[in-house]
Amino acid sequence: MKYTTKAAEKSTVKITLTFDKDEWIDAQNKAYVKERGRFAVNGFRKGKAPKNVIEHAYGKGVFYEDGLNILFSENYGKILDEKKDEFTVVGDPDVSVDELTEDKVVMSAVVPVKPEVKIEAYTGMKLKGYAYNVKDADVDAEIEKVLERNARKVTVEGRAAEKGDIANIDFVGTVDGVKFEGGEAQGFDLTLGSGQFIPGFEDQVIGMNVGEKKDVNVTFPEDYQAADLKGKAAVFAVTLNSLSAKEKPELTDAFIKDATGSETIETYKEKAKERLQKQADSRANDDTENAILNEIAKGASAEIPQAMIESEIDNLVHRFEYQLMYQGLKLDDYLSFIKTTKEDFRKNYEETAKKNVLNQLIISQIIKNEKIDAAEDEIKAKIAEQAESVGKSAEEYEKTIDPRQVDYIRNDIIITKLFDFLKANNEMTYSDGTEEAAETAEKKPAAKKTAAKKTVKAAETEEKTEKKPAAKKTAAKKTVKAAETEEKTEKKPAAKKTATAKKTAEEKAEKKPAAAKKPAAKKTAAKKDAE
Repeated sequence: MKYTTKAAEKSTVKITLTFDKDEWIDAQNKAYVKERGRFAVNGFRKGKAPKNVIEHAYGKGVFYEDGLNILFSENYGKILDEKKDEFTVVGDPDVSVDELTEDKVVMSAVVPVKPEVKIEAYTGMKLKGYAYNVKDADVDAEIEKVLERNARKVTVEGRAAEKGDIANIDFVGTVDGVKFEGGEAQGFDLTLGSGQFIPGFEDQVIGMNVGEKKDVNVTFPEDYQAADLKGKAAVFAVTLNSLSAKEKPELTDAFIKDATGSETIETYKEKAKERLQKQADSRANDDTENAILNEIAKGASAEIPQAMIESEIDNLVHRFEYQLMYQGLKLDDYLSFIKTTKEDFRKNYEETAKKNVLNQLIISQIIKNEKIDAAEDEIKAKIAEQAESVGKSAEEYEKTIDPRQVDYIRNDIIITKLFDFLKANNEMTYSDGTEEAAETAEKKPAAKKTAAKKTVKAAETEEKTEKKPAAKKTAAKKTVKAAETEEKTEKKPAAKKTATAKKTAEEKAEKKPAAAKKPAAKKTAAKKDAE
């Protein structure tokens, strides 16, 4: 077999493979041995008919398709291995048969490859970073969360509903007199003033008395998740079944000890402040890294093959699907609820995917340019650190980890070094983000601020749009549960997940497609040419 490689358009490489007569005959013989059991020929037991008899009965080209697949699959991986220093394949090949005779076969495969990225500058720049400091008000808010979680519900009697009450209601929503999906519930507990339902709903429940029925008139927001309800006027027939309120416990040392394990209020405050500051530092680090990358990306360009974009969209959709699982939902059910197709849903991620892939390419290129790597002693030190955290010796712990964990540790060290390099070689100005937040609030709705922060958060933001009745707003859902989660995860700051996802994505950009996919990718093309 002889082959040539040639750079083609849009970050692809064309591989041309030429096989001589002996190689072609050998491939057809292999195909015969593999497939002969499929053919029934009169006078022979199934699988026992000679090759020439099967060809006479079914046509001379009966083994061409499988023979072509064998030729390609046996040689494609070897070519990629030989050319690994010249290009990295990032998707499946588009295979065609250019010439097919008894004496010769010429096949070509156009494969998407990792593109080169052009970066105007990544040193000597003026860049913004972030440093967040925990304030006393933040600690007080943590105390309030503890009180909220331990509050008990008490029945409210003898007065109308007030802001802050928990109203147990039945409701049926209609648009133009017709009920709509998700617009009906019985015995639903709604905290008035929580902003859980669409604007105007809760305000009209305030003032109702237990047993009262009322029509609540509202208009769905223009950005509501269900396309058929956007901007529509709706009427909800509401019945107030009962009222209750939360009665918070008295804040004492004894209560704090029972609720949190800390001996005193002051001890808990100190622990809470330390935990919050660790989370703030981690979030600031992630926001700084994202800001650095985004600024470098403004002067960077790459001819990104669609295969890389589709792969990153797959990652984003899978991450979103995984998050839905936590709420007991399936992606198909969610798409049905918001009345959209999977294809349109994927399109929503395209720009984010392009941005993510470009950032991955930038990371990879700078690492290559600056020869950033992880030394073995650095990896061993990290392993020892992890071993200590679980109460094991480094030797004992090392026996329990697999190569993928070691690769992750190596990559984590490299990424840390990369951003240390970028921070050291650029003029960094740090802020707490309040100025940017004020500017953002003037230009567009505040709700957009969080979504603009990190690409990894996009799926998490969108994810909170299902499960409960359609009367509710999209994102303002489980604040108490979120607080509980935050309280219980002080050992692992949530912001770290962003950096981890980014590192994992960068690793994936380097990988070759699985060999198992290669034969399937070119089978149809080979069949058409054989015919």
